[in-house]
Amino acid sequence: MRPAQRDPGDGTASAAWELLLPAVSAPARTRGRSLQAALREAVRSGRLTPGTRLPSSRDLAADLGVSRGLVTEAYEQLTAEGYLRSGQGAGTWVGAAVRAARPRAHDLAPRIPGARADFVPGTPDLALFPRAAWAAAQRGVLADLPHQELGYPDPRGLPRLRTALAELLARRRGVVADPERIVVVSGVAQATALLGFALHARGVRTVGVEDPGSPQHDALYASAGVTAVALPLDDEGVALEPLRSSGVRAVVTTPAHQFPTGLAYSARRRAELLDWARSVDGIVLEDDYDGDFRYDRAPVGALQGLDLDHVAYTGSVSKSLAPGLRLGWLLVPESWTEEVVERKRTMDLGHPALDQALFARFLERGDYDRQLRRCQRAYRDRRDALVAALDAHFPGSEVSGIAAGLHVIATLPQRYGPEERFLARVAEAGVAVRPLSAYAHAPAGPEGDEEIRLVLGYAHVPPARIAEGVRLMAEAATG
Repeated sequence: MRPAQRDPGDGTASAAWELLLPAVSAPARTRGRSLQAALREAVRSGRLTPGTRLPSSRDLAADLGVSRGLVTEAYEQLTAEGYLRSGQGAGTWVGAAVRAARPRAHDLAPRIPGARADFVPGTPDLALFPRAAWAAAQRGVLADLPHQELGYPDPRGLPRLRTALAELLARRRGVVADPERIVVVSGVAQATALLGFALHARGVRTVGVEDPGSPQHDALYASAGVTAVALPLDDEGVALEPLRSSGVRAVVTTPAHQFPTGLAYSARRRAELLDWARSVDGIVLEDDYDGDFRYDRAPVGALQGLDLDHVAYTGSVSKSLAPGLRLGWLLVPESWTEEVVERKRTMDLGHPALDQALFARFLERGDYDRQLRRCQRAYRDRRDALVAALDAHFPGSEVSGIAAGLHVIATLPQRYGPEERFLARVAEAGVAVRPLSAYAHAPAGPEGDEEIRLVLGYAHVPPARIAEGVRLMAEAATG
């Protein structure tokens, strides 16, 4: 029953019990905690502002229809926490230390709202995530996981997972994988940061990055106190003369399928790159981000298999399962293992044990291999659909790069340019695309021809949507 309203004169009691009324309907055993939580939230939200005088415990108890002791206890608890303040004979007031809470949480996930077609690269088809197999593995792990494995894990990762990863990487990517040198990480981003800190600890202050290349490298290495140096590419991979003259002793590469140009490093360039690393006692950081997906032949093995002492190898499940899992691996040379593992320990005390045990089971039962085959078929079909749509709607366009990965480079004829106008028209039509120039690390040189070079992601787009999106893009470009 709603209690009778009192007339406190200044209206504070009336305002207070209106905020707190829902709490007093809670069961008797939880009523005190509910009253405290409601009063605390009223202060946090700003509905009771700093400096507001609250009714006496006797008056508020009468208004709410509860015992005075319940209100007194709530006042005392919130005074101890700093939400309220009181003095002998001076009443109870809302404290000045409290700041109103933000009204809602903001979602900073990298999404493009309202796009009619989205060809921004980097995302797999999240609808292909194997929910049933993942749930089965999760149930099995929860049933079988020993209690002690819920404690702090080895910062390298659970031995079971590192062993399963070593077998996978040796079989599928030609990696020489010692489980003792594998570190389970929160994706390639954390692997990059760990290597950056290890470089900095050795006195290395610069690292070479492919140009064009991943836009994340600059910020990730900067966070470790290491500066990224842009190194241009040629037709075989990172250009050797700029690499040699740069003075760097570490370089980041994507040799199996360079991002974003789509080229595969030649056998000669792979050998030359390793010769350079040996000559400067340096290290090559190999990002094998989508090396499993090759559509015209078997994937080329990882560079790491050619030199265990001068190549650190990293990969993740972000393109094969989902980036939201934040699960990857880093395989480092033996001489780097101790410092990388110690940095991982101080960074987060190890990757979540349940996630590791689940993925280990997923690997051991063959579920991951089945997922890779499923993605391989889907992404090959989508690449074919994109190439066909470009041929149909942009006559004279060219697709470059090997038949692999989750994106293509499409060069459109000059008649659709200039690029700036093309991008503006396409954006107005609701089609999200990225030009190759968006992935440049070094400033652009003088203006050349007016060709348009796009990095088009297709893995996350069903074939019918691919055709429709390219059609919309063509209509916008010619309209």
